[in-house]
Amino acid sequence: MADRTSSSITIRSGKTEIMAVIADLEAYPKWASGIRDLTVQETGDDGRARLARLTFDGGPFSDTVGLRYEWGGDDHVHWELVEQGTVVTGLHGSYTLGEAGGGGEPATEVTYELAVDVRVPMIGMVKRKAEKRIIDSALKGLKRYVEG
Repeated sequence: MADRTSSSITIRSGKTEIMAVIADLEAYPKWASGIRDLTVQETGDDGRARLARLTFDGGPFSDTVGLRYEWGGDDHVHWELVEQGTVVTGLHGSYTLGEAGGGGEPATEVTYELAVDVRVPMIGMVKRKAEKRIIDSALKGLKRYVEG
């Protein structure tokens, strides 16, 4: 799972506000298309999710997986698969937030990286295109939700 797909977007808000939305995993179905349910199973000392179960509907297939989260304050979050689904066999993802230069109004560059492995054989180019579609949809949904 060395290859990751990545994309970035600038959101007119501060890192703290954006990370608060990202950390509210159970609200993902409101802004992240394809996510049907995200249930926190365990939280860390900071109150943020450590373990969660994700159910998604990815077009031709749906799946439920277990994820472990590691938080770096309001700068980044990383998650990885700890419980395979019927289709998904590997998953690594992250959001990284950085200051975006701008005129007076707070702005943050949000970068989303994702690598997914599935049981079904898939050509690398097709896999990256699917990852890119997931990433772009999530970033646009996050931007609409935060700025809306």
